[in-house]
Amino acid sequence: MRVAEVVGRVLYGHGARHVFGVVGSGNFHVTNALVAAGARFVAAAHEGGAASMADGYARTAATVGLLSVHQGPGVTNALTGLTEAAKSRTPMVVLAPEATAPRSNFFIDLPALAAAVGADFHRVRATHAAEDTGAAYRAAARGATVVLGLPLEVQQAVTEPWSGPVPAVVPTPVTAPQIEPLLAALQAARRPVFIAGRGARSAREPLTRLADACGALLAVSAAAKGLFAGNPWNLDVAGGFATPLAAELIGTADLVVAWGSTLNMWTTRHGELIPPSAVVVQVDHDPAAFGVNRPVDLAVAGEVTAVAEALLARLGVGTSGPGGARTGGWRTPELAQRIRDHGRWRTVPYQDEGGGAPVTIDPRTLSTALDDLLPADRTVVVDSGNFMGYPSMWLDVPDVAGFCFTQAFQSVGLGLASALGAAVARPDRLTVAAVGDGGFVMSATELVTAVRLALPLLVVIYDDAAYGAEVHHFGPDGHPLETVSFPETDLAAIAGGYGCDGLTVRTVDDLEPVRHWLAGPRTRPLVIDAKVSAARGAWWLEEAFRGH
Repeated sequence: MRVAEVVGRVLYGHGARHVFGVVGSGNFHVTNALVAAGARFVAAAHEGGAASMADGYARTAATVGLLSVHQGPGVTNALTGLTEAAKSRTPMVVLAPEATAPRSNFFIDLPALAAAVGADFHRVRATHAAEDTGAAYRAAARGATVVLGLPLEVQQAVTEPWSGPVPAVVPTPVTAPQIEPLLAALQAARRPVFIAGRGARSAREPLTRLADACGALLAVSAAAKGLFAGNPWNLDVAGGFATPLAAELIGTADLVVAWGSTLNMWTTRHGELIPPSAVVVQVDHDPAAFGVNRPVDLAVAGEVTAVAEALLARLGVGTSGPGGARTGGWRTPELAQRIRDHGRWRTVPYQDEGGGAPVTIDPRTLSTALDDLLPADRTVVVDSGNFMGYPSMWLDVPDVAGFCFTQAFQSVGLGLASALGAAVARPDRLTVAAVGDGGFVMSATELVTAVRLALPLLVVIYDDAAYGAEVHHFGPDGHPLETVSFPETDLAAIAGGYGCDGLTVRTVDDLEPVRHWLAGPRTRPLVIDAKVSAARGAWWLEEAFRGH
């Protein structure tokens, strides 16, 4: 059996069921080996799109994503999406054919490239093909983005056939967490707040029980939005996206526990959200994460679920009931009512800024109308830009798997392709891609892929005819804006040219065709070109740019 076939069989044997990519000569055989083993290949229009699809798929399906590209330019074309995945610690394996001859046109220093973007690097050897491939997959399953080098000459080498067995994914060993100081802090606190981040996405149940036991309010970083959806004590996203009520309550906490969150400048509003008097605790499985963004008073090394369960055991809280749940504190009926009444941005009054000539729609009004119109069972994928706070905070999601936030690298243009991967992962849900007009134009070529797959995808373009973040960053200082402003463009017609249904929206009434599309059969994507008002930047933008 040739090595390329062994690689495909091993990956399938470890659980790979979807592979995204663009096929060239270097990855032709390994991709076909995966398909022959039973995996589904999703052909993207561009390697950059394929990388984001694999990323979005992995985040939404909570499994390892697989990307297959050609050697040399196939790898470099995927680099931005690969960097986003690595910075987000997305479990992903990149099948990267390797031209090892330095004078080859296709030669690049693949290990150095992987290191430069923060990805792990593994290489397949002819005599250890199954072992090397399996090790790469298991490293990804533990939370790494792995570039798997496949030297061209090695792929063609003949080796022993592989048929299993598949070794289990063994978690990284950790010592028993030292919980006594944290336990004491929880018992002493009167106004505790939990902020859960990306590293706590699988820990809803133990964190909810622990919060009940100690009377804590619940909040999340943007990357973990949806984790506590439906909980009456959920303040939603902390930081720049926080509602006025969430900012008020977090600002009066006497204890803040960060679970799998590094409390970066976005989550803490450059440190100003958390009061100086509060005790700050960070729980993370990686000790290197402690204090990287701000000083903490206490660091607890351990996997989030394990630490929470150990604390629950000490508090006498079992899995069948609240046990020693605290009464009193700030979990009062009055506060519960305030959270119900003011815990969502759509309940905060605002002055509608739509209208004008030509007519535009306020992005808050647009997002509220869409939230009412769309089914609750949805996946919301958000690109980067001035607009991004509106779909992030006005469109509810059912759970943490229902929100995909491609912001670790802060690149515009990754949202649409990420949404395609999410739609493949969860075909039972409506996938909503929320993008700006700049990001849409960058990535519109992947509408071809969406049409080929007949995905029931809704693309909402917040179209302000500009790179809005730059307009509102530099405009107030009187800088010329011609380089970041564009003439009005019929993006709905462009979408129609790719084979999608297209709709231009300037008022809420223009959304009526969405209702008909939702009724079915939804055999091709619908792209909404929403002409949004742009008189001022998004509410979070001024605060955010202080970090630039």
